Amino acid sequence: MALSQRLEFRQSQSLVMTPQLMQAIKLLQLSNLDLTTFVEEELERNPLLERANDEGGGEAPTESGQFRDHDGDDSGNQGADDGFGGSGEAFEPGQEEWMSKDLGSRAEIEQTLDTGLDNVFSEEPAEAAARNAQDAAPTTYTEWGGGASGDEDYNLEAFVAAEMTLSDHLAEQLSVAFTGAAQRMIGQYLIDLVDEAGYLPPDLGGAAERLGATQEDVEGVLAVLQKFDPPGVCARSLSECLAIQLRELDRYDPAMQALVEHLDLLAKRDIVSLRKLCGVDDEDIADMIGEIRRLNPKPGMKFGSARLQAMVPDVYVRPGPDGGWHVELNSDTLPRVLVNQTYYSELSKKIGKDGDKSYFTDALQNATWLVRALDQRARTILKVATEIVRQQDGFFTHGVAHLRPLNLKAVADAIQMHESTVSRVTANKYMATNRGTFELKYFFTASIASADGGEAHSAEAVRHHIKQLIDSEVPAAILSDDTIVERLRASGIDIARRTVAKYREAMRIPSSVQRRRDKQSALGNVLSTAMSDRSRNTEPA
Repeated sequence: MALSQRLEFRQSQSLVMTPQLMQAIKLLQLSNLDLTTFVEEELERNPLLERANDEGGGEAPTESGQFRDHDGDDSGNQGADDGFGGSGEAFEPGQEEWMSKDLGSRAEIEQTLDTGLDNVFSEEPAEAAARNAQDAAPTTYTEWGGGASGDEDYNLEAFVAAEMTLSDHLAEQLSVAFTGAAQRMIGQYLIDLVDEAGYLPPDLGGAAERLGATQEDVEGVLAVLQKFDPPGVCARSLSECLAIQLRELDRYDPAMQALVEHLDLLAKRDIVSLRKLCGVDDEDIADMIGEIRRLNPKPGMKFGSARLQAMVPDVYVRPGPDGGWHVELNSDTLPRVLVNQTYYSELSKKIGKDGDKSYFTDALQNATWLVRALDQRARTILKVATEIVRQQDGFFTHGVAHLRPLNLKAVADAIQMHESTVSRVTANKYMATNRGTFELKYFFTASIASADGGEAHSAEAVRHHIKQLIDSEVPAAILSDDTIVERLRASGIDIARRTVAKYREAMRIPSSVQRRRDKQSALGNVLSTAMSDRSRNTEPA
């Protein structure tokens, strides 16, 4: 078969991912906070973009009832023909004539007013302003003797002390505890590893190798750090943290050591095994557990934690007057930008270089695209949120028990969009409803078949049903997972036991054995308190 070259024309369709299309897709999955940051960067980069709420460089329009000065002639009749729109409307009839009239000397004026001018005009306006300025308190930092610029606004936060962090608190103690440079370096390295709760990583084996020190040096510095304030800091586990605090209180005896080393039994409320390991009676083990509860398991939290960002909803859902639901975007968090066409038209007349002209042409295209992309993003979010509210109407009306199974394909087919678009829209977006604020992805749940062949149930609704069953159980009749499966099937929910266990663990609900111990222990504490109160009340006076 001979090889040959030839030209062929073929017509085909393909999707070309332009940079602007990729950027528009990225904007869909950004939260409002991230979107604001992106728009701020574009405002700094693009000279043709401006905020929608920015005032223009020209004269601000005047509202009705406000006065505005007009330039007139020197004849004193300025604005006389303006009617109500001119500057003459600021004066009552005859005011100009009164102002141009000679009032006479000071004595004549006082005779006309029948009093002295000092009683009527006690002080000239300029003098009064100067006197008030002298008597007023200093308003800027420079007036107090500081070095700040007098043009800057007064900032009260400049006088507020910075919050002390756990790392700073430990670093101050480190500078006093050690004098050697090597020990300070090891101590600062370990302090940098302390988390906000005050704990170090369990494994510090690589610290000596990274620092070029011996393991004994690291352990020696760690032993000193564990004596710093607050007590229990720089521990590598909960047991070590409690042991440090007990040593500080001089209560770390062999019995207490055995209790601290078996905290898993304490979590399971296995008091019998703990009593045998510690070698104490019931009264002593109760006192020891009480001491453990008075300790601080997270000593570093007293210095505060990382600042949490408030969750701002992107969509509001309110009951409508017709019995439906009104869905609207949170416009306060949406950035508004405009394209300054006037600035571009002025520049296009003055630009002579081809490079400058192409730069501003690209800037105009990017600005126009960003405005359209933001508008399209808002419309898409509103369309997806409206369809979610329509699909989950039972949830908004009756609660989580009526949450229906929903997937991305159902919403995408209803609004004629792709599933990937719906997935990006629902990422990092929140909806404020009459039942709280939820992420949009919360309304997409898997379906669980019905036992009687009816409509499927939402996985979130099944979790809510399981939690209700467990919350209503009594200490004498704790429900096992098998019993919960039977109760659910009686309610028309076909679910396996392993699914019940998975949902229960996801909601951090302990097993039936642990719940029985917890509730019996709580019941025993209540009974013992009641018996002690009764015996105290029956004692003779």
